[in-house]
Amino acid sequence: MSEIVVTAENFRTEVVESDIPVMLDFWAEWCGPCRMLSPLVSEIAEKYKGKVKVGKVNVDEQGGLAQAFGVESIPLVVVMKNGKVTASSVGYRPLEQLEALLEK
Repeated sequence: MSEIVVTAENFRTEVVESDIPVMLDFWAEWCGPCRMLSPLVSEIAEKYKGKVKVGKVNVDEQGGLAQAFGVESIPLVVVMKNGKVTASSVGYRPLEQLEALLEK
C-alpha cells in the first residue's frame, strides 16, 4: 500500500509541509462507495509515486480533520498543493476523473 494514513498528528508534516501535491481520500469502513473508490486511490498512489502523495483519512477516527475540511458526504477526495486545497470531489468517480483533479 503506497497510501499513507493521515491523522491529526501527522497532518502538518505529511500534507501541509509536503513538497509535492497531496491527494486525500476521506472515507469510512461502512461506506460502500468508499470501498469502491479505494482500489482507484491505490492505483493513483502507485502510478504517481514520487509525484503525488496519497493519504487516507478515516472520518470515524479523525473527526477533527473531517470537521476542518467540512466533510458532509463521503467519499471526499481533496487535492492540496502548498498546503491549500486546489480541487475536490464528492462521491465515487472513475479513475480518469480522479486523475483530472490532479491536473487542476
